Amino acid sequence: MTEFLASLLHVLATLIGRLPWPLQRALGDGLGRLVRAAGVRESVVALRNLELAFPDMPAGERAALHAEVIRTTGRQAFETLRLWTRPHAENLALIRERTGVELFEDALAAGRGVIVVAPHHGNWELLNQWLAARTPLAILYKAPESAVGEAFLRRVRADADQVTQVRAEGPGIRQLFKVLKAGGVVGILPDQQPKVGDGVFAPFFGIQALTMTLVSRLAERSGATVLFASCERIDDDLGFALRFDAAPAALSGPDIEASVAALNAGVEHMARRAPAQYQWTYKRFTLRPPGSGESNPYRDLEHGRR
Repeated sequence: MTEFLASLLHVLATLIGRLPWPLQRALGDGLGRLVRAAGVRESVVALRNLELAFPDMPAGERAALHAEVIRTTGRQAFETLRLWTRPHAENLALIRERTGVELFEDALAAGRGVIVVAPHHGNWELLNQWLAARTPLAILYKAPESAVGEAFLRRVRADADQVTQVRAEGPGIRQLFKVLKAGGVVGILPDQQPKVGDGVFAPFFGIQALTMTLVSRLAERSGATVLFASCERIDDDLGFALRFDAAPAALSGPDIEASVAALNAGVEHMARRAPAQYQWTYKRFTLRPPGSGESNPYRDLEHGRR
């Protein structure tokens, strides 16, 4: 039954993904307006995050950025369905600018392994497809709570020859080490709040945020090259810029606090470069440092209050 329902979702995704982009764009913009007007959770959380990250930004400017964030989020929903259900060669033609690709090619040729740090910025699904077109890779992912949802994701991201999808669990982490030791490529989304015990606190937009230590441990123990990467939108007509940036040396060093701080600094740099394209709808700062006296900044939102 799980696979049957996942197949039905895939058919629906394909029907929507095959719509002309001008229609998808209009639907995405309409969805964004509806989400903002209805005060949907993602919209309210995004506004709170912008208040936290840009406390000195004038209220009017922040409101305009919030509107752009939600509009971009609505478009991305349709954009991703399009990427999932169309030939990869067609999708890769949407990448019209490339910066720092030589960093990736040189790291791959060196044979010491490559860790691609890809925050929730721009369209990470297109980045995955670009990487898979060049080399086999393992992608770490957090499994959805729904078995149908996981089966659907495995279907739309399937590329048996090039992509290995690794669950963010103990055996999966060991698998990533093996891939890197063999000179392979690993892709990680680094900017979700880990479980207590799986991360340390480090600054992110001037706020202490519990941050994963996995990238730091993989880099330090494997000796792999670490690169930040994203596919940023550069126009309204499905145009993207592929960007690679070298990670600072501290990220691969033995000092875990310095390493995690360097990781967050790299993510923040990308988010500031195109703030409307970052995923602000996620509750990044829920857990606070022990003994800080700080409270969950989303608590009032959880109780239906602004």
